[in-house]
Amino acid sequence: MNDECIFCKIVRKDVPADEVFRDDDVLAFHDLNPQAPCHLLVIPTRHAAHLSDFVASGDDRVAVRLMDIASDLGTRFGEEKGYRIVVNEGALAGQTVFHLHFHILAGRRFSWPPG
Repeated sequence: MNDECIFCKIVRKDVPADEVFRDDDVLAFHDLNPQAPCHLLVIPTRHAAHLSDFVASGDDRVAVRLMDIASDLGTRFGEEKGYRIVVNEGALAGQTVFHLHFHILAGRRFSWPPG
């Protein structure tokens, strides 16, 4: 855990969040600044800044678990209309909180290309 990281504080329950899923490896909750009618964040409970940190450490299990939960929640909250999963890897890609997180966006039409 990182004492200064907002997502680590949410994992520890030092900061409240509207949780939709929690287990030993993964936490999912509603984003406080939603960019769609449904905007969830899916994070590992262990601090890691980037998806590549899990791949580099050989801990593929958690990376797969994150994607599995993100897909399940996208299907559940996006219903049959679809959803988008976004992972910003690094500052140049738009990452502002350096604790790995997947955005699940649903409930509206999205355009392409994003950004």
